[in-house]
Amino acid sequence: MNFIVIKRSWIVTAFVAAVVIIGGWIWLKPEIIPTIAPQAAKNDVVIHITTGELKSKMDDGKEIESYFWNPGTVYVPQGKDVTFNIYGVNGKGHSFYIEGTDLKGTVKKGEEISLKANFKDEGMYRIICLNHSDKNSNGPMIGYIVVD
Repeated sequence: MNFIVIKRSWIVTAFVAAVVIIGGWIWLKPEIIPTIAPQAAKNDVVIHITTGELKSKMDDGKEIESYFWNPGTVYVPQGKDVTFNIYGVNGKGHSFYIEGTDLKGTVKKGEEISLKANFKDEGMYRIICLNHSDKNSNGPMIGYIVVD
């Protein structure tokens, strides 16, 4: 029968080495991002939206597509300032408006626009793309903003 002998000096050496390695890794990694945002940023409401596209081929080889907002539904607090950052990923351009408001704009592929809003009334507001308003224009491209 073979025995393995572990000396106390080996345990101490392994412990010191682990502390040095972990401490060095923490010290050399300044780009670690905290998982909890600073308190000042908690009051900011920023909603990120992108444009998306679905494509499919029919049995006869015809390609169909549809555009959408991602996410399709967002929730915002009533009476609070909200910033919508909308990034164009698919499609050349999407001219849109937010129903029941005077907010409108155009987002282009590879560009991001920002809109500031404050919804006084609770309810559901639609973000409607004018370029893709129905099935014939690869839509409807409609998203929903729920104010609560």
